[in-house]
Amino acid sequence: MSYQEAKEVYAKIGVDTEQAIEKLKNTAISVHCWQGDDVVGLDGGGAASGGIQTTGNYPGRARNFEELKEDLTEAFSLMPGKKRLNLHASYAILNGEKADRNAYRPEHFAPWVEFAKEIGLDGIDFNPTMFSHPMVKGGLTLSSPDENVRKFWIEHCKACIRISEYFANEMNSHCLMNIWIPDGFKDVPSDRLTPRLRLKESLDEILKEPYDKKKVVVAVESKVFGIGVESYTVGSNEFYQNYAAKNDICCLLDNGHYHPLEYVSDKIPALLAFYDKVALHVTRGVRWDSDHVVLFEDELKEIAKEIVRNDALDKVLIGLDYFDASINRISAWVTGERNMQKALLYALLTPNATLKKLQDNGEFTELMYRQEQLKTYPFGEVWREYLQRQCMKDDWFDEIKDYEKGVLSKR
Repeated sequence: MSYQEAKEVYAKIGVDTEQAIEKLKNTAISVHCWQGDDVVGLDGGGAASGGIQTTGNYPGRARNFEELKEDLTEAFSLMPGKKRLNLHASYAILNGEKADRNAYRPEHFAPWVEFAKEIGLDGIDFNPTMFSHPMVKGGLTLSSPDENVRKFWIEHCKACIRISEYFANEMNSHCLMNIWIPDGFKDVPSDRLTPRLRLKESLDEILKEPYDKKKVVVAVESKVFGIGVESYTVGSNEFYQNYAAKNDICCLLDNGHYHPLEYVSDKIPALLAFYDKVALHVTRGVRWDSDHVVLFEDELKEIAKEIVRNDALDKVLIGLDYFDASINRISAWVTGERNMQKALLYALLTPNATLKKLQDNGEFTELMYRQEQLKTYPFGEVWREYLQRQCMKDDWFDEIKDYEKGVLSKR
């Protein structure tokens, strides 16, 4: 079937494929830098710790800024659509300067801005890095009973707000600054409240840092548990959703950070009822691990449907978050980004107004029929047309193999 034929098939159910392609190409996805080096970072923190673990030893890991830029450039060249760059603070370019994380300044990230502008990215997002550091004491940061530990990480987050505003000004685009902490306990705690009160006080102090809310979107990210903190997580979903609502900041949903039968696709419209913006980290949970490469599977499709059917492409800030060291890292990047785009296109090719009307009228038999019928519609032809207009191929793996042979294998 040709694209023109697919276009006519979709037109019969009220879907304009041209409009879908246009919306997709203008939807930015924030691509995480840490897939390229297994979350090691550039500030000397070393291998990931604090509940974060990367498995695998596939050859070719980026070992420095130049190699990471080279790999990102290759990956971005194979990704259709608008892209943003998502950085962790541990990717500061210190050039020998002895600056700790609580003293990071915008100039430590100026090379990243230069890189982003050079390859035409849509913006830069940012994350304080509160792991892989000696000031993570007993697995605690902002909730630590040690005042010096809390003060260090409060100062770090304030510095990150200033850096985020620098990114926003330089890129002429908002910067999502997302706070995630590893704090929690391996076994059953004797006090669940006090650590959360300390976390609340720390966040209150961080938000005293002045910033332009039109430029910097501060978010908090929950997690149900982590490695070494299986019994109790200070920054739980209930805590952060209430904190975000009370303090007029953003709540970030990571679809790998909930119980296996909790679905972020259902949480998105729940938050859209109350928030102007919802931040999203897209990953793929497998049993206890939340950071597998994103695949074109049912929950990803449902996430995209909720974004599209609720007219929230400009309200949900979409970012990727996974790290797999068992396969080619550039391939992992490209696979995840393309699958996020596929899911959005799949949702854009859905006759949402028709389906909503069927639901409102209680016509659930036909609703099921129509939804199932859509699964075999010629989505693939529209995807290939989109790629062609983006000057990209559907078959990109040979380029990955050539890059591995010519670049990665020599590291």
